[in-house]
Amino acid sequence: MSTKLETEQHADELRHVTVRLTSAEIANLWTQYINDSMAACFITHSLKHVQDEDVRSILESALGLATTHMGKVKAFMTDEGFTPPVGFTEEDVINRSAPSLFSDEFLLNYFYVMTLLGLTSYAGALSTSTRSDLRRYFTACNTETMELFNTIVDALLEKGLYVRPPHIPVSQQVDYIDKQSYLAGWFGRQRPLNAIEISSIFFNIVKIEAKIVLEMAFSQVAQDRDIRKYLRRGVGLCQEHFETLSKELSENDLPQPRKWESEITDSTIPPFSDKLMLFHIVALISASAAFYGAGLSVSQRRDLGVKYTKLIADMGLYAEDGVNLLIGRGWLEEPPGASDREALTKQR
Repeated sequence: MSTKLETEQHADELRHVTVRLTSAEIANLWTQYINDSMAACFITHSLKHVQDEDVRSILESALGLATTHMGKVKAFMTDEGFTPPVGFTEEDVINRSAPSLFSDEFLLNYFYVMTLLGLTSYAGALSTSTRSDLRRYFTACNTETMELFNTIVDALLEKGLYVRPPHIPVSQQVDYIDKQSYLAGWFGRQRPLNAIEISSIFFNIVKIEAKIVLEMAFSQVAQDRDIRKYLRRGVGLCQEHFETLSKELSENDLPQPRKWESEITDSTIPPFSDKLMLFHIVALISASAAFYGAGLSVSQRRDLGVKYTKLIADMGLYAEDGVNLLIGRGWLEEPPGASDREALTKQR
């Protein structure tokens, strides 16, 4: 006998047959397929070399989620008559026997950062989806990613690899801002960072450091000279950003996230296609601009706002150059878009 929930879900499924996917829903599905296909390639090669059983278990779970999501996204899109993106395939793992580029410890940290990004992405996908089946799907994606995130954090803590955000003194009373100087930051004595600013700076540094390591490792193995040059430029840019934000913490006598460059191996044999490595970096750089924007929105010291604005501009220009490299090599798929009415008119 069907439960009330099953009956309601069946009714929802019948209703959405005639409800077309919105542009936001297509964007969510399209982006998820591209990212999961890239993740599947990265994990497939990593599993060939990982030694730590805890890390192996996490990678296997992540691969299972990516593979399942790709199948569901493909079904959602094809049911609506859309052609799913190609994304990344087995051909983008060009040498399965190539040595690993990273230690197991960094792989664990890498997937910590990727799940942080995934949780943000799935929350956005859920909040911009309308159809009930899509909302259920992205709710499930969020739940699965939260479980994976908790497993990763527990593993990092157990192995002594997790660097906690800075502690601050216990506040024993409620204070209100009574001076405009709280917003200042140009001249004279600057007030200490508040908890919201510290958190934003700390986690932006964590994400920057992951990009530095990827750019360094990928630049060792990229076959295209222009792409190697682009990746090395990214290393320098992200190191500048790391120092800019780390200085804010050190000037407040606060600890910084750890650096992971020593966890890159000496391999110069490419496991992945240049297309995959370049796209991965461009996607992370584009996400950085968004996270800097979030940091800008919560910073109450004017000097921090100016610094974040510069960081966003830097990342925007760097990302644009990466996109141009992808376009120039015919590697950037075009998402579904609105009809070009003017072009349609000229066809007649």
